Amino acid sequence: MADYTTLAKTIAALTEGETDTVALMATIACELHQSDDRFDWTGFYRVTEPGLLKIGPYQGGHGCLQIPFERGVCGAAARTGEVQLVADVDAFPGHIACASSTRSEIVLPVRNARGEIIAVLDIDSDQPDAFTQEDAQALTAILKDTFAR
Repeated sequence: MADYTTLAKTIAALTEGETDTVALMATIACELHQSDDRFDWTGFYRVTEPGLLKIGPYQGGHGCLQIPFERGVCGAAARTGEVQLVADVDAFPGHIACASSTRSEIVLPVRNARGEIIAVLDIDSDQPDAFTQEDAQALTAILKDTFAR
């Protein structure tokens, strides 16, 4: 499991003073991806127009280029504003298989300082049931500290 305390401090130090969201996303995706063997694909989907996510900075194999809010785990996180913890992607209605290796997934909404959802952070694992509430809480805190300041 990732050492979230150290990871949060590292990300805070690396992103201090940075306001460009793409630069922030790229740095976070890189740091998270390298922090935990469970993380097979780590990246952001940005809200580029109402109801639509487009691929942002990521680490891992290719991702889907765009995802409507009505589809998949990422769409559900963007649409509801709630963390999506999916133990088995095959059991998630409407799951979009961007990579056949994905077995489980966590997707977190990313909010700006005004509370608007600007993106989702998507982390896929090639292991079933790889993510916990602890992951959700720690990742939510990192996102809030970075994007909602």
